[in-house]
Amino acid sequence: MVSGSVVLALWVTLFISLFLPVIILIVYALKYKKMGVVSGWFVGAAGFFVTQIVVRVPILSVLGTQQWFIDFANNNYVLYALILGFTAGLFELVGRYAAAKLLSKNQSFERGFAAGLGHGGIEAMVLIGMTYVSNLLYVGMINSGSFDAVVEQTAALGVDTSALLLVKEQLVSASPVLFYCAGYERILTMIGHVAMSLIVFYAVWKKQDVKGILVCLALHTLIDSGSAIIMGLNPQAAGQMTFNGTYAAVYGFLTVMAVIFVVIIVKIKKNWTLKAEA
Repeated sequence: MVSGSVVLALWVTLFISLFLPVIILIVYALKYKKMGVVSGWFVGAAGFFVTQIVVRVPILSVLGTQQWFIDFANNNYVLYALILGFTAGLFELVGRYAAAKLLSKNQSFERGFAAGLGHGGIEAMVLIGMTYVSNLLYVGMINSGSFDAVVEQTAALGVDTSALLLVKEQLVSASPVLFYCAGYERILTMIGHVAMSLIVFYAVWKKQDVKGILVCLALHTLIDSGSAIIMGLNPQAAGQMTFNGTYAAVYGFLTVMAVIFVVIIVKIKKNWTLKAEA
């Protein structure tokens, strides 16, 4: 059985990742009517979806089947983490820059902010929200007793059931704190996406494209690679479904980065407003 505390944590994170981005969009669009907020959100979302889901993720999936790539990742973890962080930042930067150029005729802080919300929101909805929908479906099956029957039927067909059994083991033994942290991480990540999109949008608006590109790429590489490197320092602890020092270090790092991103957002808003009024 999956405990009630875990089920509640799953629902909370599902709400944060799947429904909260839509709620924020509606509230923000109503607050700033006729400022291109909705179009900014969808263009920002497309920037993430095309570059990551359509292009980068399939490439990584193919590479993940290649033994040379698996060996490289296992034997050069720090370099591997840096490459993953850099490529994630690079691909998403293409989406951010394309969005900023596409919307360059009617740019504003609010529209850039909306693009960042779209970029981070669609990531949360597609990568995390859909995963948690699946998790809750699995939980329903486990607690009703139908999950084991599915495993038996799958095994009878000669299909490997190890992945299904692993899912059950993790859901049954997991600490609810980890799922709450996943929701917290989504909030921190969305703050980062807003800040990085604003950096690019503001740079395009000021016609300082290269500066914005380099700053955004550096920050994205830092946060993605830094998180992966910290997690990889203790892979055994990171693989456990209980909250531990490794997870605490990762979330501490992400929290510090989110504070930095908030400062960046506030500074850009102040500078953008002053220059727009000048």
